[in-house]
Amino acid sequence: MKNNNTEQKSNFKFKVHEIIFEADTKWGRIFDETLIVLIILSVIAVMLDSVKAIRLEYGEALYIIEWAFTILFSIEYLFRLYCVGRPMKYAGSFYGIVDLLAILPTYISLILPGTQLLIIIRILRVLRVFRVFKIVQYIGEIKQLKLALIASRRKITVFLFVVLTIAVVVGSLIYLIEGEENGFTSIPKGIYWSIVTLTTVGYGDISPQTEIGQLLAAMLMIMGYGIIAVPTGIVTVEMGRVKTDKSVSTRSCLECSAEGHEHDAVHCKFCGAKL
Repeated sequence: MKNNNTEQKSNFKFKVHEIIFEADTKWGRIFDETLIVLIILSVIAVMLDSVKAIRLEYGEALYIIEWAFTILFSIEYLFRLYCVGRPMKYAGSFYGIVDLLAILPTYISLILPGTQLLIIIRILRVLRVFRVFKIVQYIGEIKQLKLALIASRRKITVFLFVVLTIAVVVGSLIYLIEGEENGFTSIPKGIYWSIVTLTTVGYGDISPQTEIGQLLAAMLMIMGYGIIAVPTGIVTVEMGRVKTDKSVSTRSCLECSAEGHEHDAVHCKFCGAKL
């Protein structure tokens, strides 16, 4: 009898996993499509709640709707943890963290009112659309972009350090040149101006008034156009070097819930469990 109960429990976990994590099955597809619709509706509810006129008239209804969505997503999150062999592995994954952040703000709002608006992060859960509609080729592209960014991290780190150094130097110079009488009340204020100018944003809230300061600003603006293209070039080169196998499936590992396995894979390439 004990073996039968264990087997039934194992079969139930497998069926739950198949529905929640697999997009290739009928019920799995229905579940994911329904989930995406609910996520979008919940995000719309949060947006409407931020509009004062709507909140004053329908605030109570939106509050009830938000709690209903939160309870549904909380149950779903618990089922996700239940049906994977390594719950903490899933909880620490990208989607696991996003799923948790999607429900926490509503509960925290009981202590800190207003934090429920942070559930707008719930929109990140819609990224599952790539697996729901079997856009498998995008999985390879995402993997390629990820590898390119990882390969570029040292170069981009050095580049950002150089940009920060330029911003500090120019910010200090503009503070000495312009002074407090022209709005540059401190070196940090000058650094803020140099970053805004270097990135060609140009808010216009503060600007140099002296000829030397304007000359420095012009040089910084020209430099900014060249600097903007650097990280793009670095990542583009790395993307050209990265070779990925795009023939991956949407199968999810029973143990760690990882995806992106090849169609003929027998074991999970992330945790080694049998697929």
